[in-house]
Amino acid sequence: KSQKFQSSQFCGERKEVEKMATYNATDMADVMARLSALEQAQAAMSPINSGDTAWLLTSTALVLLMTLPGLALFYGGMAQVKNVLSTVFQTFSITCLITVLWFMMSYSLAFKEGSKVIGGSSRFWLIGSDDSGNQQSPNRIGLNTVHPLAPTIPEPLFMTFQMTFAIITAAIVCGSFAERMKFTSMLVFIFFWHFLVYCFVAHSEWAMDGFLFQAGTLDFAGGDVVHICSGVSGLAASIVLGPRQGFGVKDMKPHNVVYTMIGGSLLWVGWFGFNAGSAVAANGSAAFAMMATQIATGTSGFTWMVVEYLHRGKPSVLGIVSGAVAGLVVITPAAGFVDQTGAFCMGLIGAPLVYLGVQIKHWAGYDDALDAFGVHGVGGIVGGILTGFFANDFITMNQDKRGVFYGRGVQLGLQIYGIVVVAGWSFFMSFILLKLIQLSPLGLRVSEHAETVGLDISEHGESMAIDMESITGSHAFRATVAEAAKQGGELPSMAAIQAPPPPTVSKVDVVTAAEAARHQAPTTYLGQA
Repeated sequence: KSQKFQSSQFCGERKEVEKMATYNATDMADVMARLSALEQAQAAMSPINSGDTAWLLTSTALVLLMTLPGLALFYGGMAQVKNVLSTVFQTFSITCLITVLWFMMSYSLAFKEGSKVIGGSSRFWLIGSDDSGNQQSPNRIGLNTVHPLAPTIPEPLFMTFQMTFAIITAAIVCGSFAERMKFTSMLVFIFFWHFLVYCFVAHSEWAMDGFLFQAGTLDFAGGDVVHICSGVSGLAASIVLGPRQGFGVKDMKPHNVVYTMIGGSLLWVGWFGFNAGSAVAANGSAAFAMMATQIATGTSGFTWMVVEYLHRGKPSVLGIVSGAVAGLVVITPAAGFVDQTGAFCMGLIGAPLVYLGVQIKHWAGYDDALDAFGVHGVGGIVGGILTGFFANDFITMNQDKRGVFYGRGVQLGLQIYGIVVVAGWSFFMSFILLKLIQLSPLGLRVSEHAETVGLDISEHGESMAIDMESITGSHAFRATVAEAAKQGGELPSMAAIQAPPPPTVSKVDVVTAAEAARHQAPTTYLGQA
């Protein structure tokens, strides 16, 4: 055995055992028994499993990759060119904000013991009793501290892993109100939404004392907690904010589908950490979750392509990427509960239903800008219901975790119960929060003028539409436009800036200006370009 013993007592006894084996080979049975006892004692002293820890370290990085740069590129590619930077900036800033909130308070509220709907304060600032019983560090998380939901990995790792889920859930919401919400208002909304919506849902569904967990609802990796929570909250935002200027009239196609394809691909890869990592161990459950994720995603992407071809006459890159993401969402609540047949069927059934969900906004009139509700909300609902059919006790090894097709019809009712509770709470609280911000002096939506100019310029003073410096030779034009947008005045002309013209206009500038024109960029820029 190559295991290193931390206790000098164990090391000394092991040497004694090995010495015994050298002098008396006939006592080998006793030697092996004593070695086995020593290894068990060592395992009891430190429950951390190196294999499980290595896998969760990898999974944590993969889930963060889903947000940065995965979701940022996925959303950024679908935005209009005048709003690309504001869209990716929202994702990046939310990652920073939730990181701070999570270690300060949110982890404790979501995953420590408390009531049936919210956790306690025992891990605020990650300070509290050491669950391992290590008396050397009674007031902080120790090296051997573990969480009951992940008994073989260090608690700091479990905390960080769950942090990445909280980050991407908040970032997904932005897809619904993209291109029209004030940046400061967005941060205020996400701050309160994280505590009042996400922490409540996460504790209720995943904590051992949560009422949905105890009721028996199945959500392996976040169908309810991540996708329904974020998607339905996004729907509330779409309704409160109202549609973008020109919605349903102007062409608002994605400005760069390649960005979206790259972002979707990173989401696919990162989702293995999302789903398989939710087994919180390197075991068979993680393996089945990874297999189910791949099968459902491939099936859903191909099915979406066929449905789009039948509906529109042509398959598209955006379509097949959206279909793959839909498959990832649908399989999330069931990843560790279904076999290959269940995964295939969920991808096959889920794709056309989510495709239909994306079309609803055109009939209902709400502007779900980047389809956060259409894909994540509807996909999470579909996946949760299908889990009630396809959950397989051969995979779960638990008679209480099987669906209708495996003899437990009550599971379908439990799934619907969980979906209704999560969707209802998420919509209600999000709607109230958004209305309060809207009625406050802060306001919620940018001005019409700022929306016309684009949030990149009006909110952040930078833009991808046209390289201002190469056209004007200075930063003056950029600064003046930003100030005019902020004050709601008319956009200045080039002549008013008194900036020297460039010696030549490159082909790149002309193409960029033409691309901006296609997405309704301000004509003042284009005429001068």
